[in-house]
Amino acid sequence: MAIAEHDNVFIFVPNLIGYARIVLALIAFWFMSTNYVISGWCYVTSALLDAVDGHAARAFNQSTRFGAMLDQLTDRCGTTGLLVTLAYFYPRYMFWFQLSIAIDVACHWLFMQTSVVVGRSSHKVNDNFIMRLYYQKDILTFMCCVNELFYVCLYLLHFTYGPLIFGASLFKILAFLTGPFAVLKALISVMHAYVAGIDLAAVDVRERQEKRQKSEPVSGKKLE
Repeated sequence: MAIAEHDNVFIFVPNLIGYARIVLALIAFWFMSTNYVISGWCYVTSALLDAVDGHAARAFNQSTRFGAMLDQLTDRCGTTGLLVTLAYFYPRYMFWFQLSIAIDVACHWLFMQTSVVVGRSSHKVNDNFIMRLYYQKDILTFMCCVNELFYVCLYLLHFTYGPLIFGASLFKILAFLTGPFAVLKALISVMHAYVAGIDLAAVDVRERQEKRQKSEPVSGKKLE
């Protein structure tokens, strides 16, 4: 599909999809504690559009740093909004939801910020083997989907057991199946922070060495 070439990043197709994701997430937040049908559909649609905007960016050659940041922030804020609600619905497990939010936001922010500092073209480009494996398209899509499905199932279980399979709640079955992957994704997020920390420290070391090298001739001149 051909579209007119322009450089107004704010109205690139993937970014327009990104704005739609934000609107859907806000609607989901508004109804999250009262209407699980509206909220659930809006939240899931917003999450699924995460894959659509990526395809649009590649199809229209409209991949941008602004779009990547918009995408990341929408993901983080969307998941955080759902986790806040889950902490309210399941106060006994509040600490774990709080920990999930902290890990998700802090680790991804550090990873994204470090990618910018070191000058990478994308945060998905990394020399670390685990990061390269994780950011393979199929693996990344699978991990994100099962992670969201786990939290969505917990959300729905507060209101309804949903369809029954041999007398067992489908939502509960899916929650048990996807739970381990949600834990794994949290551990990978911690790995994001570890890798980013190493890269950022390397930048600090390089800058300190460059600073010392610049000051050495001056010091030598004073000694003469």
